[in-house]
Amino acid sequence: MKTRHFLLAATAFWLVFGTLTGIQVWISMLEHGHSVPLLLSYFIAVWLAWVVPTYCILGMARRFPLLPLRASAITLHALAAAGIAIVHALYEVALMLWMQPYDRMTASLSEIDLSTVLLSRMPMEWMLYSLVLGCVLAFEYYQRYLERALRAAQLERSLADARLHMLELQLRPHFLFNTLNAVAGLVRSRNNAQAVTMIAGLADLLRYSLEQAERQRVALAQETVMLERYLEIELARFPDRLSFHIAIDAEAARGLVPGLILQPLVENAVRHGIANLAAPGTVRLQAQRSGERLQLCIYNSGVLSADPVEGIGLRNTRERLRSLYGDAAHFSLTAVDGGVLATIELPWQAAA
Repeated sequence: MKTRHFLLAATAFWLVFGTLTGIQVWISMLEHGHSVPLLLSYFIAVWLAWVVPTYCILGMARRFPLLPLRASAITLHALAAAGIAIVHALYEVALMLWMQPYDRMTASLSEIDLSTVLLSRMPMEWMLYSLVLGCVLAFEYYQRYLERALRAAQLERSLADARLHMLELQLRPHFLFNTLNAVAGLVRSRNNAQAVTMIAGLADLLRYSLEQAERQRVALAQETVMLERYLEIELARFPDRLSFHIAIDAEAARGLVPGLILQPLVENAVRHGIANLAAPGTVRLQAQRSGERLQLCIYNSGVLSADPVEGIGLRNTRERLRSLYGDAAHFSLTAVDGGVLATIELPWQAAA
């Protein structure tokens, strides 16, 4: 807790303490007919003055901490408590002589035995010093606890961001390597027009990848545009064997999804599904919002291996979803009639 907040809390406490003390004294002296405003003002002024010792105790606790226990620190705090007790007791006497809170019953200076006043006030003043010191230590401990918790949370977020960034960096070279291989194949077969189309699409995808590098989530509509560019690249590789269809609900298009979450799944569908088929195949993407969930389904023609081995794309998809959503996101890869279905379910979040 900041020093200013602590002092504000201390001021409020001493104000309430002085008010309650004044009310108690007034009730005990009802038959004397003292001025209530004067009596309350006196006790408020007496105890509100403890804000200054409170600030001093705060400084003492920081400069001469009691923990671990040391004789020098204990001695200094004992001397400080005695000094504050004497000063505050004398201040109370001087204020009483000036304000005359008890009217004609207020004692005069000649009637006051200062040594008796000091001895009688000393135990209570020491007790108050100990109370304030205990509160200061508790607030200092709580502040350090909050700071450690904040640092731990920031470190955890930084580690999570670094992990996600590492996963994304693993995906990009993988995708780039595969696409450049495809471009090289088109050049070798003298399909220059298709090679140029693929390079242009690759440039768009790399630009998109760099633009969203600082954002963990993007709108599905934006992600879908880049997915179409990727599928156009694959269509250039398999012009007679690949067809694709994208069906996105208008509401689902507003949903937030992890950037580049669909591309590795579609790449996997083309590489392990379409590329292994002798007949033409298809890739379909469907997305819809269902209550507070966003469902993404990617279907491809082909056969799911009886003992599939997850590559970088599938493994990173699972890891990214786990890092971003924990157990709230689900990913599955199942065999369906005539093909393979990859399904992602995310908590619904709308793009701004």
